[in-house]
Amino acid sequence: MLNKYARAFFTRVLTPFAAFLLRRGVSPDAVTLIGTAGVMAGALVFFPRGEFFWGTIVITLFVFSDLIDGNMARQAGLSSRWGAFLDSTLDRVADSAIFGGFALWYAGTGDNNVLCAVSIFCLASGQVVSYTKARGESIGLPVAVNGLVERAERLVISLVAAGLSGLATFGVPGVEVLLPIALWVVAAGSAVTLGQRVVTVRRESAEADAAAADQSGAEAK
Repeated sequence: MLNKYARAFFTRVLTPFAAFLLRRGVSPDAVTLIGTAGVMAGALVFFPRGEFFWGTIVITLFVFSDLIDGNMARQAGLSSRWGAFLDSTLDRVADSAIFGGFALWYAGTGDNNVLCAVSIFCLASGQVVSYTKARGESIGLPVAVNGLVERAERLVISLVAAGLSGLATFGVPGVEVLLPIALWVVAAGSAVTLGQRVVTVRRESAEADAAAADQSGAEAK
């Protein structure tokens, strides 16, 4: 849901900046790589130390590269299969760094094995949710479903909660509970989304197989 509406809004907002980068000779691939490196640094440097506020600030500054690079490619007429592949692959790397950072915190100073496991589940389920759509499309299915918690929702819920939880270091009381709650919400939502996509692929594959069988029967006559 967020991916559908928020992406269109921010694409319009960031179009002038994307044009500015193109005029300066910056390539879309460079923006993709720099953005991913920034997200990884914010997640793996700050989150394992419990510095959730500053980690979220750094990640937020770089996460918009995911919108800027595609915008640049369209404006310059450079859209390509390679660019789409690189962008999608590095999205998975960035997501893994974020939830990996949470897992490292809870496995270490955060000292909570349950939340460490939930963070790892969020990491893994996010990858599988993306894989189910990619795999379904690779075998010729549309995978026409808007999941409950897709990538945009996972990032917004987890990062907003992490940033607010980080305010505890500035003396704001009670905000520490927000990140654990968010991780449980993302975990549950990802599980539901995975189920939605699996059910959709099963239905679409059955329909495609039936249509193929009908066509074969018609041709045999």
